[in-house]
Amino acid sequence: MNKFGVSFHHLGLAVKDVDRALNFLADLGYHASEPVRDELQNVNLIFCTTESMPAVEIIWPAETTGPVSGILKFRDELIYHCCYESSDLQKTLAAIRKEGHTIVCISPPTPAPLFSGCKVSFYDVRGFGLIEILETG
Repeated sequence: MNKFGVSFHHLGLAVKDVDRALNFLADLGYHASEPVRDELQNVNLIFCTTESMPAVEIIWPAETTGPVSGILKFRDELIYHCCYESSDLQKTLAAIRKEGHTIVCISPPTPAPLFSGCKVSFYDVRGFGLIEILETG
């Protein structure tokens, strides 16, 4: 394990054209879940997995402006976050800060329909970028 008590879960890929992303991932051998509409985060999601490569969450905008709208303003696609699993969110956050990293909450824990209602939260880690933490405990 690592100092923060987390394990890698997936990469977050924001896209304008979900079909193009799905086709590319399928050609790489990925299998896609059914699409899920996350009302609380105002996005659409598909989770893609394969046995030999990191999982990819495809995120695309809902009908109204949401969190990936700004990300996609100047790009058609972008891997914009790494997700890590934690069985104890508060312990993980404390450990990150203890090591001297600046971490700022962007979105507090919210139930995620894509992950069976487990809570996810987003943080800006200065010098690294945006991370999502999936609570598994």
